[in-house]
Amino acid sequence: MAAPAQPKKIVAPTVSQINAEFVTQLACKYWAPHIKKKSPFDIKVIEDIYEKEIVKSRFAIRKIMLLEFSQYLENYLWMNYSPEVSSKAYLMSICCMVNEKFRENVPAWETFKKKPDHFPFFFKCILKAALAETDGEFSLHEQTVLLLFLDHCFNSLEVDLIRSQVQQLISLPMWMGLQPARLELELKKTPKLRKFWNLIKKNDEKMDPEAREQSFQERRFLSQLIQKFISVLKSVPLSEPVTMDKVHYCERFIELMIDLEALLPTRRWFNTILDDSHLLVHCYLSNLVHREEDGHLFSQLLDMLKFYTGFEINDQTGNALTENEMTTIHYDRITSLQRAAFAHFPELYDFALSNVAEVDTRESLVKFFGPLSSNTLHQVASYLCLLPILPKNEDTTFDKEFLLELLVSRHERRISQIQQLNQMPLYPTEKIIWDENIVPTEYYSGEGCLALPKLNLQFLTLHDYLLRNFNLFRLESTYEIRQDIEDSVSRMKPWQSEYGGVVFGGWARMAQPIVAFTVVEVAKPNIGENWPTRVRADVTINLNVRDHIKDEWEGLRKHDVCFLVTVRPTKPYGTKFDRRRPFIEQIGLVYVRGCEIQGMLDDKGRVIEDGPEPRPNLRGESRTFRVFLDPNQYQQDMTNTIQNGAEDVYETFNIIMRRKPKENNFKAVLETIRNLMNTDCVVPDWLHDIILALQIPPFRITFPVRSGKGKKRKDVDGEDEDTEEAKTLIVEPHVIPNRGPYPYNQPKRNTIQFTHTQIEAIRAGMQPGLTMVVGPPGTGKTDVAVQIISNIYHNFPEQRTLIVTHSNQALNQLFEKIMALDIDERHLLRLGHGEEELETEKDFSRYGRVNYVLARRIELLEEVKRLQKSLGVPGDASYTCETAGYFFLYQVMSRWEEYISKVKNKGRTYEEDMEIAEGCFRHIKKIFTQLEEFRASELLRSGLDRSKYLLVKEAKIIAMTCTHAALKRHDLVKLGFKYDNILMEEAAQILEIETFIPLLLQNPQDGFSRLKRWIMIGDHHQLPPVIKNMAFQKYSNMEQSLFTRFVRVGVPTVDLDAQGRARASLCNLYNWRYKNLGNLPHVQLLPEFSTANAGLLYDFQLINVEDFQGVGESEPNPYFYQNLGEAEYVVALFMYMCLLGYPADKISILTTYNGQKHLIRDIINRRCGSNPLIGRPNKVTTVDRFQGQQNDYILLSLVRTRAVGHLRDVRRLVVAMSRARLGLYIFARVSLFQNCFELTPAFSQLTARPLHLHIIPTEPFPTSRKNGERPSHEVQIIKNMPQMANFVYNMYMHLIQTTHHYHQTLLQLPPAMVEEGEEVQSQETELETEEEANPAQADLSSLTDATSSQESSASQTESTPNQTGASSSPEAIPTTSDITATVAGPVTVPAEANASQAVTPAPEETK
Repeated sequence: MAAPAQPKKIVAPTVSQINAEFVTQLACKYWAPHIKKKSPFDIKVIEDIYEKEIVKSRFAIRKIMLLEFSQYLENYLWMNYSPEVSSKAYLMSICCMVNEKFRENVPAWETFKKKPDHFPFFFKCILKAALAETDGEFSLHEQTVLLLFLDHCFNSLEVDLIRSQVQQLISLPMWMGLQPARLELELKKTPKLRKFWNLIKKNDEKMDPEAREQSFQERRFLSQLIQKFISVLKSVPLSEPVTMDKVHYCERFIELMIDLEALLPTRRWFNTILDDSHLLVHCYLSNLVHREEDGHLFSQLLDMLKFYTGFEINDQTGNALTENEMTTIHYDRITSLQRAAFAHFPELYDFALSNVAEVDTRESLVKFFGPLSSNTLHQVASYLCLLPILPKNEDTTFDKEFLLELLVSRHERRISQIQQLNQMPLYPTEKIIWDENIVPTEYYSGEGCLALPKLNLQFLTLHDYLLRNFNLFRLESTYEIRQDIEDSVSRMKPWQSEYGGVVFGGWARMAQPIVAFTVVEVAKPNIGENWPTRVRADVTINLNVRDHIKDEWEGLRKHDVCFLVTVRPTKPYGTKFDRRRPFIEQIGLVYVRGCEIQGMLDDKGRVIEDGPEPRPNLRGESRTFRVFLDPNQYQQDMTNTIQNGAEDVYETFNIIMRRKPKENNFKAVLETIRNLMNTDCVVPDWLHDIILALQIPPFRITFPVRSGKGKKRKDVDGEDEDTEEAKTLIVEPHVIPNRGPYPYNQPKRNTIQFTHTQIEAIRAGMQPGLTMVVGPPGTGKTDVAVQIISNIYHNFPEQRTLIVTHSNQALNQLFEKIMALDIDERHLLRLGHGEEELETEKDFSRYGRVNYVLARRIELLEEVKRLQKSLGVPGDASYTCETAGYFFLYQVMSRWEEYISKVKNKGRTYEEDMEIAEGCFRHIKKIFTQLEEFRASELLRSGLDRSKYLLVKEAKIIAMTCTHAALKRHDLVKLGFKYDNILMEEAAQILEIETFIPLLLQNPQDGFSRLKRWIMIGDHHQLPPVIKNMAFQKYSNMEQSLFTRFVRVGVPTVDLDAQGRARASLCNLYNWRYKNLGNLPHVQLLPEFSTANAGLLYDFQLINVEDFQGVGESEPNPYFYQNLGEAEYVVALFMYMCLLGYPADKISILTTYNGQKHLIRDIINRRCGSNPLIGRPNKVTTVDRFQGQQNDYILLSLVRTRAVGHLRDVRRLVVAMSRARLGLYIFARVSLFQNCFELTPAFSQLTARPLHLHIIPTEPFPTSRKNGERPSHEVQIIKNMPQMANFVYNMYMHLIQTTHHYHQTLLQLPPAMVEEGEEVQSQETELETEEEANPAQADLSSLTDATSSQESSASQTESTPNQTGASSSPEAIPTTSDITATVAGPVTVPAEANASQAVTPAPEETK
């Protein structure tokens, strides 16, 4: 199978190229924001730019990127737009800019919202242009741009300005475009609509002629657009060359139709128009579908459109249709056709009298209708109101092929959607994995459309919601699988042997050649299914590898997913593999099939089960694994082999590939989604419409004011109650009852003083329904979450709460805070593998809790024994929980009741004494209550049963990650797991489907969900879920979390508004993104916030880094960006801070790209190593990975010097700016970033300070200087990186010399202490020797090692974990004298340093 050629990557222009561009020169003259004196508006400028820059370059993205980045739309186009200056060039320029904003994924409509007056006129001009003749003023390419603009409008219905214009195109009056007979039929179906239709006609009569004509144009717009498209489609020839403009126009048009059909507000009336136009029939019969290369994507889009036109939903009501209702609709259509045939077409009597099941297949319909003439077929169609009536004595103008396809496609039986889904294999095959239209490569530029579902605001039904997420999750996993297969198989270097077989010239850690493969079981199908229930096979491999890799293969667990690959290489032995050429052609890959491990076989051929018992030691290197194959895929392959004579795929496999366990959970998640679609997934009624975004919850409830009228209530004596007294409310503080006499009985109290907004969030979370809390950085989201959980736990003791987070780290933070509150630990349970990281000796896992219960039971029974002894009761009451229960009932309760009856009121201290007595009794009672709960652990004997009981009955607060919920849903439902409330932390970082699955981890009770509260806490202004493939991230909007979608829809949120993490000055860098984000008082009052950063003049600074040795950013591999100058500068500042006395663990180094992360880590290994004077930073990682964490001082490298890159996403900027508490130092190319419109609020503050680093070398850490004060020490300005590197080196050498001088002083000792002096001297000699041997100390300023630094970052990613980078070789270690010689002159780097060598990122690390 030939793989498609790799698409070209769009190369962003450099700053120098930008400055040299004609567009930039015009921008500087007319609209650049930093220019003070601008020239007046000139329409000719727009005309010239459009003709010379856009049209002449055939709408090149590079040119449009330049224009959009220069703020052309904001500062020139829309600012000066009016009907008087509107022209073709003007319209097209605006459309190009808006489309580019959507491509770049930045807000597009903000400019129009600020000046909305002329938008209606502009939109009408767009509609007119979209219907213009293709050979007229607007070319087909230009009309494709207009179609894309319209598509963006239809997908932005949440914007009031857009919605007001679009609604006129898609409301009921658009049915004017229907043919009269069809209109009459539709109005007859829904009588209520006729009333509305008559009202529309009356209103039309009142309009003046011009307004009526304009209104009619808008209503007929989509009908006319469809007709225009059909004429373009018909002009595509079958085999002659065709312009790609036509193909792209057709693809974009179908994309627009899909988007209109997939949204309920647009679909409601439009679906009938689309059906009446018979667009699908025209498309399926077109030449474009039959053109293999040009029509491939068009065909895939067409299949998606066909799916949505026949979607199982009632267009008018929006209700999902059941399978029975769909069958009824199908039968109604067939029977109406049979009645028409019986009444009017004698030649169709056989058809009319046949059984429905006999005639509703495509073959039988073609058999009955195929022999009829074109005129007869037209008459049948017109009788069904599908076509206009054919006048007498006239022949039809339609082809017979079209008429036949129209009748057959409308009446053939369709396989139900759920049936299609159940027959779909879950593992991807080679056909899907390398199909660029379905799974695009990382080079997806955003230019073309793709055959992918989109996650926008609304969904048609829950089935549609789950299906779109299912498909996208499957394809995103497929993309990662493709990367793993390409990496592993290419490392194995399969070549063709001399005899035509396969020989492997390399090896891979994650893949092994298959020695033998046998299918051992094909189980019978279930009733009603045509695929086997189970297919098992044995795979034998030879593990002649290192021990730790062998252990990894032998450690494959049940349900781990592997892939079976067939390669038939055509290249001879020794051929080099070229990553830039298509993978499949070079490797000769033929088949890929997925499988699931059941277990490894022992010597006797039995599966070794997972369990506590040690695994048997197997002899030799040969290992056999029993695997489950996908039954659906197996059935399809076997059918293909039998019917078409294809080869048996299962006899050809020669490679088995495994994947990392953390990334290999896709099959379990897909099975969970498929199971959900097969069950009646009951979402609570109050949540159903919100999830589908069909309804926004109300903002406010107003209670009626009680009037004074009505009968007054009478008191006991018959007198009227005092009305004033009735209005009085008595408020008393809640006093917690005494819990017992011992110190541990005292409740743990909350130590946090909550703000008013936090209290509002806590109160909202306790109310039933959906609560959404937006928590900016440092506003105490976790504290709010913990308090909500605690309040629900105490106020609703019978209810169970489920806690879900994105990461184990966040879950553990939450759990640690819950443990500090007044919550009984027997009610806490933590599921998943993250509980090991909890910073506590207590084990909150399932088995840890079982052990706790058993130990606690013994402790409590000992207490019972003591109580029994003190009461002098004979017998063995403390033998079991049951005997203890009887003891409590007959001995303790009887005594207590007797005591209560004898005690009488004896003065003022009675209440106090009684409270103490009751407290003691509560303590005793609690012992027996707990024993009653633990009684089940006596009856259940196995640890597994006890753990299940804890999960289902005992635990009141259960915590897990969203991934664990998706993986284990089936098991939890089977156990009968129940819960009443869900709290989700980090909700904006969780994938839409992974947020939805935790709502359905329980079976409904009597058809209703018992879910009462759903609290979501997150921050949609920070980074969304990680999606590795750009196409799914941008085109399909898969990165949109459910939390973000709810905010877009308009669900009310509680926004926390006071941060306590960072200095107020640092908070200003990101608080513009939030509503009224202020500071907590301690941010101004505490000494650590008011004291300056020692040795640095400013608490935050943007440091400009120019090219080093003529190079800024480099890109050894696609998207693997590095910047040597910035990396060295960042490390130099880190070393300077450490030498001043800053603790290294209080400093973190962040960057926006993985390539730079590897480079900085490498430089730190070489410069700092394990040097005790410097140390290592707390973390060196990317901004994305550091989300949710913080540190006192952050050093940030922005890397890019050619284009802003993905920092243009404001969410990434917010995360980057909000990680530091006390100091933030950013290294970047200022000229690039200061021009970016989206980043202006932050960068205007950063550029207000000097762009060179200002340091105070003589000020040690910590300092007493207040922040903002002038320093008493001298300030030094660092102009560039080499200067800083030399300065740090000299500073370090000075420190070493000072240390030496100190040792010399120690040597000046009295003769009596010579021995001690000799000891000191020997220590000094050792120190010198260490200096010479330690490259970390010796290599401080030797920037000549930059080359090996980049090489070693390559070796880190290419080599196995055992290998080390280049820096470990003895030759690379210079002596102290070498260093001094190097630093004597100016710092230089050889040219080779910038020729970035083979830096191959690991697939999961690439950005």
